[in-house]
Amino acid sequence: MTDILATRSGSILDIQLNRPAKKNAMTSSMYITLAEVLKGAAKDDDIRVLLWHGAGDSFSAGSELEDFMKNPPGSGESPQGRLVTTLIDFEKPIVVAVQGVAIGGGTTMLGHCDFVYAGEGARFQVPFINLALVPEFGSSYLFPLRMGYVRAAELILLGQPFNAARAAQLGLVTQVVPDQQVLATATETARQLAAKPLHALRACKRLMKQAAREPLEHAVKIENEEFAVRVTSEEARQAFSAFFAKQRPARVPA
Repeated sequence: MTDILATRSGSILDIQLNRPAKKNAMTSSMYITLAEVLKGAAKDDDIRVLLWHGAGDSFSAGSELEDFMKNPPGSGESPQGRLVTTLIDFEKPIVVAVQGVAIGGGTTMLGHCDFVYAGEGARFQVPFINLALVPEFGSSYLFPLRMGYVRAAELILLGQPFNAARAAQLGLVTQVVPDQQVLATATETARQLAAKPLHALRACKRLMKQAAREPLEHAVKIENEEFAVRVTSEEARQAFSAFFAKQRPARVPA
């Protein structure tokens, strides 16, 4: 089974995360494949819009933790880093349909997308703090920029789940629609965008994002450096051990 399915429909590239039994949790190879798919789409003038969604009942549960522990992100190039760089560079519209869970990277990746439609039953979470880690995909910059510091702190420092209505209030989601209509709604927006002039469409997106590009790239760099420190810390070791054992981690002395 292919974990990333990419299918062209006219000038729309449909990208499906295809690990439904694992709630589309992302492996290192999936991050790399997705980055390569986006790079190819960026160079192909016949592709005007990306439509991104997950198979089964979820968008993405974030990184596959077993794979993550074997291949943790570091301060150098990582699979996650390759994808975030590609997302920052990508000038064509990305339309996302979110159903079920969007956890960790499943939430933070949305900060790089242009239209995000969520089903009423969608659930979001950025639980990095619970694993003694820091957020990634530039979310330490994008979330405060988009929703203000106080609201971003609620998500990042508490690490609690929130529903689709809250995601819309925070500006993370374009619109909340009935679960059974989420992919159809996203598809219709993708079709409308595909009918627009390609080069003007890319220019509009580039202009709207240009002011944030440099600070976003800096945020990604320092996130990666801090992540590399946190992931090897005693706090993280205990938090991951507790997660896998379904126990509360012991407090590490300051």
